[in-house]
Amino acid sequence: MTDTQPKGLSTIGQIAVTVKNLDSAIEFYRDSLGMALQFQVPGMAFFDCDGVRLMLSLAESPEFDHPASIIYFKVDDIAAQHAAMTDKDVKFVAPPHLTADMGSYELWMAFFNDLDGNTLALMSEVPK
Repeated sequence: MTDTQPKGLSTIGQIAVTVKNLDSAIEFYRDSLGMALQFQVPGMAFFDCDGVRLMLSLAESPEFDHPASIIYFKVDDIAAQHAAMTDKDVKFVAPPHLTADMGSYELWMAFFNDLDGNTLALMSEVPK
């Protein structure tokens, strides 16, 4: 491996939990569990778990509507990581895409599946 190749995945940047009723879920995680709500956007709410972000969201499509979590691996260069993993026969659902403009940075995502069909993701916070 050369210095220009991305390193292996290791840092978890975000875990997603699909919920049926976002308002009730926010109340439970914030009020019942005492977690700190970081921010909320339509259809999603984000909590801080000591540096790992927990995202509560409504299912965007049927394949995400199940009781499991998506592990988001935080990477510095999502395009390079995507290319390196594609070279290793990782099948992505779609290429990296802009998910949200967060003001000081852009949030980029790229989703892929493991061998059992579990959804995983790359995420990158790209400074503006």
